[in-house]
Amino acid sequence: MKKVILIPDSFKGTLSSEIICGIMSQKVKKHFVDCQVVSIPVADGGEGSVDCFLSAVGGEKINETVKDPYFEDMQSFYGTINDGETAVIEMASCAGLPLVENRKDPKKTTTYGVGQLIMAAAKKGCKKIIVGLGGSSTNDGGCGAAAAVGVKFYDKDGKEFIPVGGTLKDISKIDLSQRSCLIADIEIVTMCDIDNPMFGTNGAAYIFGPQKGADKDMVVELDKGLRNLCDVIKKDLGIDLQNVPGGGAAGAMGAGMIAFFDSKLQMGIETVLDTVGFDQVIEGADMIFTGEGKIDTQSLRGKVVIGVAKRAKKKNVPVTVVVGGADTGIDEAYEMGVSSIFTINRLPQDFAESRTKSKENMEATMDNILRLIKSIGK
Repeated sequence: MKKVILIPDSFKGTLSSEIICGIMSQKVKKHFVDCQVVSIPVADGGEGSVDCFLSAVGGEKINETVKDPYFEDMQSFYGTINDGETAVIEMASCAGLPLVENRKDPKKTTTYGVGQLIMAAAKKGCKKIIVGLGGSSTNDGGCGAAAAVGVKFYDKDGKEFIPVGGTLKDISKIDLSQRSCLIADIEIVTMCDIDNPMFGTNGAAYIFGPQKGADKDMVVELDKGLRNLCDVIKKDLGIDLQNVPGGGAAGAMGAGMIAFFDSKLQMGIETVLDTVGFDQVIEGADMIFTGEGKIDTQSLRGKVVIGVAKRAKKKNVPVTVVVGGADTGIDEAYEMGVSSIFTINRLPQDFAESRTKSKENMEATMDNILRLIKSIGK
């Protein structure tokens, strides 16, 4: 093999995408010394997304002081790539669940810091901003981020305030007239890999609220707030977000990005592939290695493996998938561009045990795959 592309997703809870790329690269170089190896570590928009983009295409990490989930100052960051033309922001860096520690309360947490990072990137002169959703502690519908860029929210008495999850129900009017002109001509793309709606039993509060600290009563309250926000957005901004897939992502930040930032929601892998110029990168490649912790019917909806395979199929580049486990009902993957699927677990073991051996299992599996390829003279 003369050229190989490595673009695996992380194996949640065991191996990061960057670690997997390192293992794969080492094994490729062992068996094909002169092979050109291109590593593109992938993140889903959550924690680690900035580092993955910087690792894949180079760039700069910029530190900023912004508000954390409780409006307290903290050191956060964003990345710039493509000669500073594009900024990458992960909302988890200032609104993430780990930041609240033992103070989980989605009625009080805010995305204000995310808006501050967007403003910082805009002031830096970035022409495009990628915002990764994932791992949030919030349920404010993106209102905090919107307030940070100048969007105004008013209650029934005409008093301005910055809404949080518990006060979304109090929003009576939204005014975009003072939104910063700095973001007016910037393309903003939001990485979003879920299709939950803004509210309802499959929405932000019901599905994700409990992991952020909401009990049953709070879930109902948060959902009512999101319904009100949706109604006011429709009334004042003329945008109906009720049934938009992904609107419920990250405490309905998905909906907020559409309403307040004129953003489009896009699958994370599609954003990554577009940003790294994947269609050009794979020209002349002999093999693409990708993978994820488990491939199942959910994977077929367009996450990393299938996103990569579909692009590769158009260029007639074979795709080898390396996974922790493979479910039944995935034969359709082969029609989408996947050439073969290998699982790394060598013995029937519970995940609690096998996860501790993920690195060595990955090494052994890659070694065997490459021995096979080498033996048939690829």
